[in-house]
Amino acid sequence: MFEYDIAEYSQINPDLYRRELRRLQAEFLKLQKWIIEEKKKIAIVFEGRDTAGKSSAIKFFSEYLMPKNFKYVALGIPTKWESSNWFKRWSKVLPKKGEIAFLDRSWYTRALTEPVMGYCSENQYLEFMKEVNHWEKKQIGKGME
Repeated sequence: MFEYDIAEYSQINPDLYRRELRRLQAEFLKLQKWIIEEKKKIAIVFEGRDTAGKSSAIKFFSEYLMPKNFKYVALGIPTKWESSNWFKRWSKVLPKKGEIAFLDRSWYTRALTEPVMGYCSENQYLEFMKEVNHWEKKQIGKGME
């Protein structure tokens, strides 16, 4: 497990900050190259409330990536069909082999946001909670990183 020491960034000046951002973008490009070569599929989930900076972070990380091998997924309010077929909705947008998907929120909106906003019933919420671990294990079994 990688431990990230944020203390090293407490005294960073704007020039060092820009260089570090550039270095991180280069690392993401190396990651993408590896994903393509090894035919991996990786979903990177950004969770957070509205205006928390998820889209900006995704834009930063994907700015120099090869567009053919990444996608940005921001699903809106589900249709009636999507609401009744929650995991199929998400399965359709997960990355394919050789691809990174940046997800602006995840399937967990069914458990976190939808009950509060009235977008799902209590039964839909309970069904989600019952099935989510199985669905995630299935995705990992299909090679999701």
